[in-house]
Amino acid sequence: MPVKKTSGNLNSTAPETKSAMPTEMPKGKSCSGSHHSMFHGGGHHSMFFICKKLMMVLISILLVYIIVWFGTLIRNNIKEFSFIGEEDRSERTITVEATGEITAVPDIAVTTMGMSVLSDTVAEAQRLNTESMNSLIAELKKLNIAEEDIQTQNYNVYPSYNYTEIGQELRGYEVSQNVTIKIRDLDKANDVLSLAGEVGANSVSGLQFTIDDPDVYRQQARDEAFTKVNEKAEALSSALGVKLVKVVSYYEYDNSLSAPYRSVALDSGFGLGGGMPDIEPGSTDISLNISVTFEIR
Repeated sequence: MPVKKTSGNLNSTAPETKSAMPTEMPKGKSCSGSHHSMFHGGGHHSMFFICKKLMMVLISILLVYIIVWFGTLIRNNIKEFSFIGEEDRSERTITVEATGEITAVPDIAVTTMGMSVLSDTVAEAQRLNTESMNSLIAELKKLNIAEEDIQTQNYNVYPSYNYTEIGQELRGYEVSQNVTIKIRDLDKANDVLSLAGEVGANSVSGLQFTIDDPDVYRQQARDEAFTKVNEKAEALSSALGVKLVKVVSYYEYDNSLSAPYRSVALDSGFGLGGGMPDIEPGSTDISLNISVTFEIR
């Protein structure tokens, strides 16, 4: 099909159209200015405050964690210190107690004798007291009382006065001395007490029967208690269906009664012409209680 040629510019024949966009933006109203105002103004400060708050929250959490960590560390150290020397509470254990008791006869007697001498002068009172005490010690040695079993208890020097309506009057000076005597042969206890009147001793505090080495009997009581503990522990573990592994703690205390004590006064007749009463040592009980904790499995 033949094409009709036209002359002239193609653009000149096209219809004119008006753009919807303005050809020139108003002054001071550019897009770049609006964009800067939006993101570099209020938006920048908002992001800054959000980051600051987030940082403070993270720091607070970290501080709380550190405080809790230190508190736990200190508590564990204190707990570890508190349990040094004690059994682990997490272990399975049983505790068994028993008492061992031994009846023993006292093997020594102890008494205290003394002399008090009054004289016009201190020197004279001391001389008289020394002579009397030396005489007492010599007689004790004749009864086979060893020198190491005679011990000076006290030595006193003081003035003595008479008190009247017009005041005190010096009587003289008094010297007193006491010795403690350990009697190992109990059959001679009466003979020792009789010496008081013979040599002029005017002070006798008493006679006490006791055991010279109580540890020997205490060990016997301990052995008896151990035997009872082992028997109880075996019976208990068998009944519970468990096995004794090892001892984790041990405790003992001595609940023995004191040795019998009898006080003999000077006016009871000894050494003054009266007959001496028979003095029996009697017996004493040594009792030891033990507590043993076993680990079981």
